[in-house]
Amino acid sequence: MNDLFTTPNQQPLAERMRPTTLEHYVGQQHLVGQGKVLRKVLDSGYCPSILFWGPPGVGKTTLARIIAQHLSLPFHTLSAINAGVKQVREIIAVAKKQGKAILFIDEIHRFSKSQQDSLLGAVEDGTITLIGATTENPSFEVISALLSRCQVYVLEELGKDDLLYLLQLAMKKDVVLNTQKIELKEYDALLGLSGGDARRLLNMFELLIQSIPDEKKVINNAVVERFAQAQMLRYDKGGEQHYDIISAFIKSIRGSDPNAAVYWLARMIEGGEDPKFIARRLLILASEDIGNANPNALLLANNCFDAVSKIGFPESRIILSQATIYLATSPKSNASYQAINDAQQLVKQTGNLPVPLHIRNAPTKLMKQLNYGKNYQYAHNHEGNFVPQEFLPEKIKGKKIFDPGNNPRENEMRKKLKTWWQEKYGY
Repeated sequence: MNDLFTTPNQQPLAERMRPTTLEHYVGQQHLVGQGKVLRKVLDSGYCPSILFWGPPGVGKTTLARIIAQHLSLPFHTLSAINAGVKQVREIIAVAKKQGKAILFIDEIHRFSKSQQDSLLGAVEDGTITLIGATTENPSFEVISALLSRCQVYVLEELGKDDLLYLLQLAMKKDVVLNTQKIELKEYDALLGLSGGDARRLLNMFELLIQSIPDEKKVINNAVVERFAQAQMLRYDKGGEQHYDIISAFIKSIRGSDPNAAVYWLARMIEGGEDPKFIARRLLILASEDIGNANPNALLLANNCFDAVSKIGFPESRIILSQATIYLATSPKSNASYQAINDAQQLVKQTGNLPVPLHIRNAPTKLMKQLNYGKNYQYAHNHEGNFVPQEFLPEKIKGKKIFDPGNNPRENEMRKKLKTWWQEKYGY
């Protein structure tokens, strides 16, 4: 294993520690663990085109390289930030001569429709196996024709145990760090600042070690916090601050502070952040944190996204400011967000419960003979367009999943539900 960590020390620690086999890969065991889906695919000797969706620093690029090595295929890489159709076509031409190759495209969500279109033929005929990495939901950012030709795998933030293991491995195996006296006395602040990003953790750790003049490097939370304050003074839309500042922005809106929210918005604008990235987060927040407390929030956020998609900076800053202030000053409710979370958890716990017969579809004679749809009561045939009947499976009937928030609109919903369902759901 030592030979994996003898890369020249001019490279950052994260690059020196990059594993080359699945056995040394840390994290994502739901994909690459024994018997898991991606491990099975690779062990079969075949790999389809893939989109890796997940936050930064969780091993998307590393996993792509490991796949290429595992399958003994030529590996080409492009960054969507600075590559275009010309570079794609050049690699496809080389891949045709090689017979088959893997093309890894980092930040594929930044490719335009025409750039993504240029990949289709080579992916379709098998000239290239595409592996794309994205931090954005591919359903929104990847064209449907390309999306349908790829398997999407979700990569998760690394957990505390994984991150701590990487630190300990670096101190033990890295050719630079293993020559120094390092005592990792406390690590909570270090892991917290990493945000689950292994690359960020390792490179920050290396810089931290370099900043300590003492022969013995003692790492504790206070040392890390002082170091962090000195390092994180600017917004880098391609690096660490990207996620810290969008987090501060969203939390300020959720906390109903338009002053802080507009300040963080300005930080992102001055840093050159993509306005669509900001607008997309506003769109999510409008449903997650405001929801039915003010349904107009979702409409305004959607209009904001459409507008900034059309005009861009600098004018879109005004639209983003308007939407930000509106959302920050709206009443808040996460009831819809919590309801779908609870419903999904209930589904996982209870499995595929049968649909009650009276609300099943009955398009055939046989289904009608089996009592599909029998005794269903059509709500519009009753006073107030309501009649009490059971819509949940027998095993979970009466289970309250949606709990309205404490705000004028949702309190009104609660009253209606109480009138309709009486004591059934406990409204």
